[in-house]
Formats: sequence, structure tokens, C-alpha cells
Amino acid sequence: MASSSTPPPPLLYSCIAYDSTILTEHTSPSAPSTTSDIASLLLPKISHSSPQKLTYTHGPHQIHYIASAPSEHLSGSRSAGQLTYLTIAPADFGRRIPFGFLVALQQRFLQQYPAASTDFSTLPAYGCAAFNSELKGLMSRMGSEDGQNDAIRTAQREIEGVREIMTENIERVLERGERMDLLVDKTDRLGGSARDFRVRSTGLSRRMWWKNVRLMALLTVVVIFLIYLFVGFGCGLPGK
Repeated sequence: MASSSTPPPPLLYSCIAYDSTILTEHTSPSAPSTTSDIASLLLPKISHSSPQKLTYTHGPHQIHYIASAPSEHLSGSRSAGQLTYLTIAPADFGRRIPFGFLVALQQRFLQQYPAASTDFSTLPAYGCAAFNSELKGLMSRMGSEDGQNDAIRTAQREIEGVREIMTENIERVLERGERMDLLVDKTDRLGGSARDFRVRSTGLSRRMWWKNVRLMALLTVVVIFLIYLFVGFGCGLPGK
């Protein structure tokens, strides 16, 4: 009778690290001996300035990781923003299942080690080794159809969440656009009123200028006439 054999887990290696310090890890028996070395080389190069979900190709394998950022966490749990959730799988395994696995791994890990009460920066290497068996179980589950379907559904929920955020952001932009249209309309009306005011002001200024010119001319004539009278009285008016 032929013996049935369990297929090896599709995930070769997984770990959770604080910066470059590995807190917990598991390597599949079918993984090459250098698999964990790849993670050790990559972890110091991962940035946590903003949240990341990236995949690197290394020969026949792909390295998938989720890098947290301090901006995702409250001030009292910022150390969780330096965590990296990483897994290595064959390149032909795709990306949806590994990232679905990483999302589930992140949720399970933070349930056991809450970010609000755990300072990951103080933990030594393999300081979360108690999570190793949980990590192994999650990786093994990815070898079953149910586990892969769960990972795909998790990845799809993540995509839907991003889509909802993008839709919400677009709606906010559209709302801002409507307010900007109203502002532009008000600005146009104010601009038209300002132009009318300038025209009226220019006309009024011209009228006032001519009025001042006429007044100055009249004053000049009066002054000349008075000077003539004073000079005439002093020198004697003609005909006297």
C-alpha cells in the first residue's frame, strides 16, 4: 500500500524582528540552509519611516515583508513601529497568500504581545521565542487548502480596506473641490465688485480733480485781483 506523504509547507522561513534583532523565527525542514541568512542580510536595510509592504526576488525565492512605522501606533507603543514581519516562499507561490499570512501573523503576534504594554526595543534576540510554536503552526497551515484560502481572504480584506480608504480620500478631495469652486465663484464676484468700485472711484477722483482745478483757478484769479487792487490803491488808480 502506497503511503501518503504530507506536502512540505510552501513557506520556507518566517520571522518577526525589531529592526535587525530577530525576536521569533521558524525555518521549514525543506528550506535551504542559507534561507535564514537572507533575512539577516535584508533586515538592516528595511526602513520604518513609513509603512511598507514589499517583495524582493532572490533566485527561485521571494522575500515578502510588512514593515510597521511609528506613525501607525500611539506614543506609548511606538516601539511596535519598528517591527518587521517577514516570510520567504518559492517565487511561483505568488504574493497574495504570503501577504495574507503576514497580516494574520501580525494580528496574532500583537494579540500575544500587545503593543501598548510591550517595549520591543528592550527585548533581546529571540526574546519572543515563546511565539515560535505559534509561528510554526501558522506556517504549516499555509500548506493546506483551507489555510491558503484563509490567507487569500485576509489579503482581499486588506485590499478592500485600502480601497475604502482611497474612496474616502477621493470623496474628501471632491468635497474640497466643491468648496474650492464656491470659493472661486465668490472670488470672481468679489473681483467684479472690486472692478466696479475702481471704475466708480476713478470717475469720482476725476470729478474731484476738476473741481479742485476750478477752485484753484478761481482762487488764483481772486488773489491776482486783490493784488491789483492793493497795488492800485498804493500807486493811485488810473483815471484819478
